[in-house]
Amino acid sequence: MSEISFPGATAVGLVYKDGVILAADRRASYGTFVMSKNARKVFRITDKIGIASAGLFSDIQTIVREAKYHANMFKLETHREMNARALAKLISVFLFSSRLAPLLTQSIIGGFSNGKREILVLDALGSIIEDVYIAVGSSAELVTGVLESAYREDLSIDESREIIKKAIKAALERDSSSGNGIDLLFITKDKTWEEFMPT
Repeated sequence: MSEISFPGATAVGLVYKDGVILAADRRASYGTFVMSKNARKVFRITDKIGIASAGLFSDIQTIVREAKYHANMFKLETHREMNARALAKLISVFLFSSRLAPLLTQSIIGGFSNGKREILVLDALGSIIEDVYIAVGSSAELVTGVLESAYREDLSIDESREIIKKAIKAALERDSSSGNGIDLLFITKDKTWEEFMPT
């Protein structure tokens, strides 16, 4: 029997004092083979919502396309921005409707809902879990341990950046399927921006 290889990745979401941070490594690997060292896994959907994902890249891209389409259509039809919770529920329904041929992903949706900072994680069947920090992918257990030991609700942006860097670097030291730097997406009430952090 041949061994099935799944893509490795590490993605993180964290709520800090002023907003939300989503982060992920850049390595795309299948089993022991590195397919790409420049694979983006963090996406801006609107100015107030982002997605970080781990899993099959075709499935990640499908979810991101669906999210952008529905967020844009909502804005066109209502003249309002969709919030993070509404988008998570919509993607949850989309994933559950595909349950017989599931999209092999774990996704973190982060942003604002009615002024509240939120991160929500969705599995391949559309289950939604909300928390103040979340890790998904092949290094989720390692990253969660670091986040749990360092997290506080009043973290500043610099403290949050350092915790995420420490958490993902800990994963990279043990998980050969993650690596090649960290993409970060910062979402606040006033602005949204991206950063790249070499490892």
